[in-house]
Amino acid sequence: MSAQMQATGVALINDASRADIDRWVAKYPAEQKQSAVMAALRIVQDQNGGWLTNELMDAVADYLEMPKIAVYEVATFYSMYELEPVGRHKICVCTNISCLLCGSDDVVKHLEGKLGIKMGETTKDRRFTLKEVECLGACCGAPMMQIGNSYFENLTAQKIDDIIGKLD
Repeated sequence: MSAQMQATGVALINDASRADIDRWVAKYPAEQKQSAVMAALRIVQDQNGGWLTNELMDAVADYLEMPKIAVYEVATFYSMYELEPVGRHKICVCTNISCLLCGSDDVVKHLEGKLGIKMGETTKDRRFTLKEVECLGACCGAPMMQIGNSYFENLTAQKIDDIIGKLD
């Protein structure tokens, strides 16, 4: 890594994350390495415990040699990126039309009651964050939610309790 890249904050991205980002960059023509921005943001978000700081977004911009504002635009547009700390388990509940028609409002009420938080909040023990998302692309299994990389479909109060009970 060049001294200039270290000075610009790229040093905030650890070696394993840089190697992972480089694998994504290699998928694109050299002059279009900024195309790896979504993957790079996911990678550094994971490195940082599930959320992005301004410094990490700036480091991604420097690493991919793109304007910082372009990175901020991506990070603020997509619901998969978090700009504040989140709980160990981020529960994303789809509230789009298919899930809504199949009872996602009941799912939300149940989770809020069970966890003692409202949508967009994190439990005091930082175990759970509850997040509303527009669509997770599993309309045939509505209502549904995502926790980590796992989808849970055809939710009922009992299913939700079982799922939550199995989390560490």
